Amino acid sequence: MRYDTEHGERSSLRGMVFNRLREDILEDKYHVGDILRENVIAKELSVSRTPVREAIRQLELEGLVHSIPNKETVVAGVSQEDIEDILTMRLMLEGLAIKYAAERIQESELIELEEVLTLTKFYIAKKDYNQIKNLDHRFHEVLYNSSRSKILTHILLDFHSYIQKFRKSSIMREGRAVKMLEEHMAIYDAIKNGKIEEAEVASVQHINSVIHNAKLQ
Repeated sequence: MRYDTEHGERSSLRGMVFNRLREDILEDKYHVGDILRENVIAKELSVSRTPVREAIRQLELEGLVHSIPNKETVVAGVSQEDIEDILTMRLMLEGLAIKYAAERIQESELIELEEVLTLTKFYIAKKDYNQIKNLDHRFHEVLYNSSRSKILTHILLDFHSYIQKFRKSSIMREGRAVKMLEEHMAIYDAIKNGKIEEAEVASVQHINSVIHNAKLQ
C-alpha cells in the first residue's frame, strides 16, 4: 500500500513538472536551443530531480526536446513544418467536430459562445492580443466540448496547445483578429440557426484561412 501511495505521488509530481515545462516551451518561455538543466528546474519547482528527469523523457517522446546522451537536454520546440502538419490535421477533424457540435450543442453553450464573441470584439478594439488569443482558445474549447466527443475534444485541444506561439503572432497580423472574429461569428450563426452544413463549411473556411496565414509567417 505504501508503494502505491509513493508511486502515485511521484506520478503526480511528474505530471505537474511535465505540464509546467510543456506549457513554458509552447508559450516560448523556453526558446529553441535552450538547455534544460535538471538541477535548476528541480530547484525552481521545489521537487527532486527524479520527476524532472521523468518529465523530460515525456517531453522527448512528444518531440519538444531532444537529449544528448550523458550531456544535456535541448529545447526543440514546434517547427513551422509541425505547425503546418497540425493545421492540416485540424482541417480534417474540425468539420466533424463542428457537425457534432451543431447537432448536440446546449443553450448554455450558445450563450457562452455569444459572450466570447462580444468580449473578442471588445478586446480587438483595445488591441489586447493576449486576451484575444485566450478568447480564441475558449471559443474553440466550447465548440469542441459541445461535440460531446471526448476523443475529438482531446485531440483538437492538444493541437491548439501546440500552436500557442503561432496563434498569438497570427492574431497580431494586421486585420487578422477582425477576420478571425468574422469567421467565428459565421460558425456561431450557422450553429445557432441549426444549419449544420453551413457550420461545417464555415469551420473549414476558417481553418483554411488559418493555414493561409501560417504560410505567411
